Amino acid sequence: MDADLTALEEKLTHLISLCGELRHENTQLRLNLSTMESDTALLKTNMAKASERIETLMQSLP
Repeated sequence: MDADLTALEEKLTHLISLCGELRHENTQLRLNLSTMESDTALLKTNMAKASERIETLMQSLP
């Protein structure tokens, strides 16, 4: 009986530790996602500006 309780305690300890690690990883992934979303928005803006410049240049060509 004691062996069973000890094994269960070890499994629970491991599960709690794993849960903490996954929470930390999830937080990091959310931060990375937020950064990448911001980068994507900036790149889209830059591409739109570049497209406008190209259009303007093309219209000024004879």
